[in-house]
Amino acid sequence: MEGLVMNTTTMARTSAASVRTSRPALGAARLASLALAVVMTVSAAAGLAVRGVYQDADGVVALLRGYDLVALAIGVPLLMAVVLRRTPRGLLLWAGVLVYAAYNYAYYLFGTELNALFGLHAAVFALSVAGLVLLLASVDVRGIAARYHPRTPVRSVGGALLALGAALAAMWLVGVGGALATGSALDEPSQLIVPASFTHLGAALDLAVLVPAYAVAGVLLWRRAAWGYVAATALLVAGVLHQIAYMTALVFQATGGIPGASAFDAAEPVIVGVFAVAAALMLGNCRGRSRSSSSTR
Repeated sequence: MEGLVMNTTTMARTSAASVRTSRPALGAARLASLALAVVMTVSAAAGLAVRGVYQDADGVVALLRGYDLVALAIGVPLLMAVVLRRTPRGLLLWAGVLVYAAYNYAYYLFGTELNALFGLHAAVFALSVAGLVLLLASVDVRGIAARYHPRTPVRSVGGALLALGAALAAMWLVGVGGALATGSALDEPSQLIVPASFTHLGAALDLAVLVPAYAVAGVLLWRRAAWGYVAATALLVAGVLHQIAYMTALVFQATGGIPGASAFDAAEPVIVGVFAVAAALMLGNCRGRSRSSSSTR
């Protein structure tokens, strides 16, 4: 019995240490992320500083400049703050920033006219995706999940993700159905002033990427599956950054004199509030010690 207690204590102490990772994959993810920070800084700074670098409609140019500001002021600093940390929260924030960057720069890469920053935008997108894959392949998902408090409101947060995914899907499907029924272009459902091609890309990305991701993460978290904790937290962190970028783009369009532009979206306080509260709940309940180690005290 004494030996069993000693073994249990030893296992608990080991579990309380930093999250186990695959060093080669983690090192590659770190290198990709550091390169990403450099390239994102250069591309965002150029987008803000060089007038005429974007060859798109005025509304899209204002939007991209707003996105550039958020990338430069929040995305890059946050990435640099977490990329060298191996704490559970640090790894989750890191994954969230990479999800944000990959989704955000898909618009630059696939939704804009060819411009001088095309190569940098392609590099940002590629490094974001590669970094995310390498990071998720390197971390101990079960170990991270074990560090969440047993009373983490997984069903509330999982339900919120499912509701966000359902609302996003309904918004786009209603618009797509209406466009197909009338033979007209797809209307932009947000307050952004953008051409139909940009709206089409938004529908494709949201319906093909975000909606399934929210649904899968929500269900897995609801069932307390290990991957649910990791995926839900990363998506929620990315969602907060996406909403900040959207609100900033609205301000840039309104102050840039874009006809019909509005600096405020009445739905945003609710949407960003859901993302922020859910992300805070997940990050706040992720502790340095695992549930098993706490239970042995």
